[in-house]
Amino acid sequence: MKLKILLLAAALGAAALLGGCQKSGNAPAASGSSSASSQVSAASEETSKTEESSKTEESSKTEESSKTEESSKAEESSAQPAGEPVDTSWFNDALFIGDSVTLKLSYYADTGAVGDAVFLCAGSLGYNNCLWDIDHEDNVHPVYEGEKYTIFDGAKMINPKKMFVMLGMNDIGLYGVDGAAEAMQEVVDKLKESCPDAVIYIQSVTPMLENMQLTDLNNTTIAQFNEKAKTIAEEKGCKWLNVSSAMEDGSGNLVYEYCGDPDAMGLHFSDTGCSVWVDYLKKHVQ
Repeated sequence: MKLKILLLAAALGAAALLGGCQKSGNAPAASGSSSASSQVSAASEETSKTEESSKTEESSKTEESSKTEESSKAEESSAQPAGEPVDTSWFNDALFIGDSVTLKLSYYADTGAVGDAVFLCAGSLGYNNCLWDIDHEDNVHPVYEGEKYTIFDGAKMINPKKMFVMLGMNDIGLYGVDGAAEAMQEVVDKLKESCPDAVIYIQSVTPMLENMQLTDLNNTTIAQFNEKAKTIAEEKGCKWLNVSSAMEDGSGNLVYEYCGDPDAMGLHFSDTGCSVWVDYLKKHVQ
């Protein structure tokens, strides 16, 4: 009897021991399953992150490509194709009308850079005040051969075949972009009446040095005016010359070497600037 009890106890102990081994063996299996699941989850998350990063990179490249394409199109639309440069004698029957910027060109023209072209220009002249009467108290009308003339009477007397007009610099700060544009339309109409057979070339207002810009007169407002001036010139059958494009440094500012008064107003030209201006005209008038 005691032997049976001992054998039964031994059997129960063996069964318990076997059961413990089975439980102990199952635990690593469960742990391995959990580890594999974590690895799959991590791999899935990593794949998701990679796909998301790829999509973000592709989106960024697409956006950058779009911006580059838009910038390229904008440059193409504003650019004017250059032609074979004309000889200086081509300007012999031309009249230049402008403010102090053109006045500097008139001095440079003594070198024969624009043939026998005639100049009607004066400091502070603009689209608005050139509409004033000749006897206006504050008039700044240009002087030609010792006499003051409005640009309209002067043009009629000189009777050029070509007229180059660059005005607006003195209007933008005083009358704003819209006020300058409105006066420009009236001036162009009156010039066409004065010289109906002349070809009128409207030149863009040129930029200022970056550090010399003012609150109302700056390279932003100049660019805004030029945009309107280009539209007006085309609507009225005039030729548009984007002289500004030849004078800019790539950021819309006047190239320093082209400036003749860097410590004063920062908008008039040096001889180098005038040379670039003339070269541009020679290549774009035809």
